[in-house]
Amino acid sequence: MRFCMALAGCAAAAATISAVPAAAQTSYSPYAETPSAALARYVRTLASDPRDFSSLIGAGRAALALGDAQAAGGFFGRADEVSPNSPLPQAGMGAVAVANGDAQTGLTFFARAQQLGAPLASFGADRGLAYDLLGQQSQAQADYRAALGGTDSDEARRRLAMSLAISGKKTEALQTLAPLQAKGDAAGARCRAFVLALSGDSKAAMVAIDAAMPGSWSSVSPFLQRLPTLSAGQKAAAVNLGIFPDSSSGTAYAYAAPQSYAPATSQVIASVDQLSGVEDSLKAPPPAPAQPSWTTNPPARVAYAAPATKSTASAAVAGRSKKIWLQLASGPNADALPTQFKRIKSRNPEMFDGIRGYVARSEDRSRLVIGPFKNSGDAETFAEGLESVNAFRWTNSETDTIVPIGTN
Repeated sequence: MRFCMALAGCAAAAATISAVPAAAQTSYSPYAETPSAALARYVRTLASDPRDFSSLIGAGRAALALGDAQAAGGFFGRADEVSPNSPLPQAGMGAVAVANGDAQTGLTFFARAQQLGAPLASFGADRGLAYDLLGQQSQAQADYRAALGGTDSDEARRRLAMSLAISGKKTEALQTLAPLQAKGDAAGARCRAFVLALSGDSKAAMVAIDAAMPGSWSSVSPFLQRLPTLSAGQKAAAVNLGIFPDSSSGTAYAYAAPQSYAPATSQVIASVDQLSGVEDSLKAPPPAPAQPSWTTNPPARVAYAAPATKSTASAAVAGRSKKIWLQLASGPNADALPTQFKRIKSRNPEMFDGIRGYVARSEDRSRLVIGPFKNSGDAETFAEGLESVNAFRWTNSETDTIVPIGTN
């Protein structure tokens, strides 16, 4: 769905990485159009029908192609609410997790998508990247090859080539790229430079990247020269996601925030519900690209939802800020949800020890939820431990009212 190339320049002792999306893929749309045009079209449909499933999926894929994984996750999450038995939202959320560098969470979503009937060809390009990030190149390459027969075939081919290069198969990697180069694929040309760099031929890689992106030789040189020294998983993260380890400690990562575009997807999501200013937001000029920054590698997290205090309960009643929750049940009768929560809690006493339930009221239904969680990964990990509960992640809107259940 999205191909992200990383280029680095060194200034003093710091390296900066910038992600360069490749030419737009068309797997998210049946039309030959750019991702931004597709997103605009889908949003116009969602403005009149916020529950249009195909438009939610299309908007999520278009947002991913534009590098906005957070917004894509919002679209896929809504699509999952509309059609929880469809594999498409699960595959989409898996792609979002991988785009964020969270390979394990991505694999969980892909497993669910496959259980719901999604063919491997439809998500192999993204699951393959998850395996690549984990240093499991053989499994990654098998998935990429399966995806060559799907709608993401060009993306799968690029990723396969780089994975082969990571495995030390330079000749096979270049042969894999040959069909793309034959048709003048610009992203394939940049990918070839990475293949050469990953194979240790930094001189040829710099010539190749300078031919594909004239004038970039000096800024890219340190990045290309260092690629061969990384571990397999680090190489995959660097060339696919723009994540590069700090040479001093190995624990810090340089990254570039997704490039901004018009419209800002988070703004579009809000407009879908409020049905105001959609057309204006779609025509807004793109702001300046975000600059790379440094962050530390986060420690492993354990899924949990802290017991609600009086202050957090008050904030939940207002229901104005968007948070990540885990939905346990839903229905038109909100009064029945507390009893249902007691029943669920009795089946999973250890999991729910100290966990408070909430009732979230929307215009169309009421939901039984727990949380809020720090991130999607925590919510999904908690859901995996539940027995006999079809729980899934849910993000409240600004208009939802969320109140704690009085007696658990």
